[in-house]
Amino acid sequence: MDHPLTPSSVPRRAGLRAWRRMAGMAICLSGGLIALDWWWRQWALAHPQVEHALWGGLLAALATALGTLPALLPGGTSERVRDGMLGFGAGVMLAASAFSLVAPALEAAQLQGATRMGASLTVALGFCAGALVLLGLQAWVQRAVAPRQLQAHAQCRRLLAVWFFVLAVTLHNLPEGLAIGVGFAGTDPAAARALAAGVAIQDVPEGLVIAMALRGVGYGRVMAVLVGTLSGLGEPVAAVLGASIVGSWMVLLPLGLALAAGAMVFVIASEVIPQAQQGRHGRLAAAAVVAGFAFMMVLDTALG
Repeated sequence: MDHPLTPSSVPRRAGLRAWRRMAGMAICLSGGLIALDWWWRQWALAHPQVEHALWGGLLAALATALGTLPALLPGGTSERVRDGMLGFGAGVMLAASAFSLVAPALEAAQLQGATRMGASLTVALGFCAGALVLLGLQAWVQRAVAPRQLQAHAQCRRLLAVWFFVLAVTLHNLPEGLAIGVGFAGTDPAAARALAAGVAIQDVPEGLVIAMALRGVGYGRVMAVLVGTLSGLGEPVAAVLGASIVGSWMVLLPLGLALAAGAMVFVIASEVIPQAQQGRHGRLAAAAVVAGFAFMMVLDTALG
């Protein structure tokens, strides 16, 4: 029999302690999840519109994840495919900025009592502010992440362009989720469900564009799908917030939509389109921009 202090007993005791810690953490986590589930059920019973908004936001997030699945197919992407996907994504986001963000922002401002001039000035201010926020963020990232000697390197610039594009799509998803929540907090459940379905359909190509853009700059299939899926997780959170505090958010809704639009257009103009045009397939990229814009315009105007 081993003595309590013999070397052979030390790893055994350390393993037992580790298992006890893991068991304790599992018990605490389970208790926390049970308490969170109970709290959520009580909250949902008192606020059914919040639960409906959550399911609507989850539908949109699921559609984003669904769009990333083609990135799991074997084989990499060529420069031609990458430039085309970047161009298509730029067109999609430009149309989304115009029809899903700027136009609803103008309408929301006028519904809150602003004149046409007041609504236009409010949206223009938010639009420029969103671009300035991304300008400052871009400058900070380039100083902190990319050393000066690497900023001229094509691969580094391509990586920055793609990650700013991912950031722009993620920002775009937040006001979409907010719109879903505001819709379910209203008095027309059928219109809210139609809005959630329209947003979900729009999110499918967004997830595809993110995943394929990441694949095009060398990221693995799992990484591309994971990032694309995570980009949509803000929608259910924003939907719950929109349904929970719709009164407060309605006041800020025009400005928030305009901020997202300005940030998105800045990223597209400064990074995505220039990167798509740097390769040998500039005409293809330009045609893809037009195709992406037309595709999203049809979705927005027909289903929005």
